[in-house]
Amino acid sequence: MSPASPGAAQPSRVRRWLSEPLLHFLVIGGALFAVYGALNPTPAVSSQANQIRLTRDDLRQMAMVWAASWQRPPTPEEMHSLIENKVRDEILYRESLALGLDQNDTIVRRRLAQKMEFLAEDTSAIRDPAAEELKAWFEENRARFALPGRMSFRHVYFSPDQRGPGARDAAVEALRKLVGKPADSPVVAGIGDRFMFQDYYADRVPEQVASVFGAAFAQSLSGLAPGGWLGPVESGLGWHLVFVDSITPGRVPLFDEIEPEVKAEWFNAQRAEAKRKVFAAMRARYEVVLPPPDDQDAPLSGAASTLKSR
Repeated sequence: MSPASPGAAQPSRVRRWLSEPLLHFLVIGGALFAVYGALNPTPAVSSQANQIRLTRDDLRQMAMVWAASWQRPPTPEEMHSLIENKVRDEILYRESLALGLDQNDTIVRRRLAQKMEFLAEDTSAIRDPAAEELKAWFEENRARFALPGRMSFRHVYFSPDQRGPGARDAAVEALRKLVGKPADSPVVAGIGDRFMFQDYYADRVPEQVASVFGAAFAQSLSGLAPGGWLGPVESGLGWHLVFVDSITPGRVPLFDEIEPEVKAEWFNAQRAEAKRKVFAAMRARYEVVLPPPDDQDAPLSGAASTLKSR
């Protein structure tokens, strides 16, 4: 038998390749891919995620804020600087989010909590109160508008630092010389010790007096009768003889005197109540889970029990 010619072997090899299942799979897969590509063209890769878009409203707002501060519109150079600052802030904000810098940050948490409070306040539409409603609220909350009493007085000081335990006795002896004398008597100038602050206080509320002399001294003065020298009265600084010029008792003004203030306080109270209700609704959606009580840390255990009982 004569050997097969090379030309005859070539068609046989081609037929063997064409009969391979793997080749059929590749051809069919390529055709399906081509058809899918024709029916669903792949859009160009979008870079919108890295775009910073500023609208005309954004630009107008920046210009308005500038004009409100400087009483004139910004120049082109200043507007360019405003835009660059806006872009810079946005870039830093996005990059910080990408790095997760907003996670577990106390300042960020606090700021977001403040924004939620502002949002709760803004979403609470508060109507104007009716006249009778406002008066009724004033009657229920009269203590909020009470005006404190005021007093005017002169004093003579006796220093424990200079006189020691005998400071009070010196004040008692001086009182004998001042009884019946007016507040501006020349005798006053030669009695007592030098005081670091004022000798005369006009039209002061008790809190102002207490800030200098102490609460006990201010309370003692409110019980003195005006028009004569009295004492000795002890303060946190020493002993004093006091001449009360006048005492104006505290009072609650009439509604008509302070109606604008009452209305402002009413609005504040309504906002506070609206915010309280909003937060109560939000808190109702959460469960607070605390660690078990620890006898070694009583304050934390007490706080935990208080929180759970709310």
